[in-house]
Amino acid sequence: MKPCVAIPIYDHGETIENVVDALAHLGLPCVIVDDGSNQPTHSVLIRLARRHSFVTLLRHAQNRGRGAALKTAYGWAGAQEMTHIVQVDADGQHRVEDIPKFLDAAALQPDALILGDPVFDESAPRIRLYGRQLSRAIVWIETLSTSVSDPLCGFRCIPLAPTLKTLSRFEMGDYMDFDPELVIRLVRASVPVVNLPTQVQYPEDGISHFHMVKDNLRLASAYIRLALEFPRGRSSNAYRTESAP
Repeated sequence: MKPCVAIPIYDHGETIENVVDALAHLGLPCVIVDDGSNQPTHSVLIRLARRHSFVTLLRHAQNRGRGAALKTAYGWAGAQEMTHIVQVDADGQHRVEDIPKFLDAAALQPDALILGDPVFDESAPRIRLYGRQLSRAIVWIETLSTSVSDPLCGFRCIPLAPTLKTLSRFEMGDYMDFDPELVIRLVRASVPVVNLPTQVQYPEDGISHFHMVKDNLRLASAYIRLALEFPRGRSSNAYRTESAP
């Protein structure tokens, strides 16, 4: 295995420093994709890249969306011959202390998609919880499988080879619709899934870039598009699913 960490960021200058500093002891390369952030955030990122030799900073001149930032990170990782990407958010929701657990799970099953299975506290907005339940049900229908516990959690360890192959075959969304679409396409390609419980919190002063109308419409559009191409987009191999111990 040759893993790295990928962090897409858009205007999370107040939280990214703690996230990156917490990664320092892991000894992993980290690619941060600045998706057209404001100048204060970009200045913080430049300072972090200078402070930490393990950080590579890439930048989109303008905001192109979460999915576009992740595609840039995957492309960079592929060029560096990485095998796995551990993906975390920049807003401090994810416990970076759990990254070794994700890597351990990937070491046991190098071809598997390791998905974070969020354990929420009382800070989680109810509407987000209901939305996740709905997306999970849709993904189960789209894949004819109950292997995925949460298709929206951004904390995951991705096997890069099948991911890049999938990206080369399909045009995929550039915004919040990217994460669940990638999960659906990988499951359809018979990539096994491991669901790993991890605590997720919503900071009181946290900034969310999820647009309730626009992003829900994008999600609905992606689910409809994927349903219409099914079973053409499905692999003939049987699906496999496991849960982490």
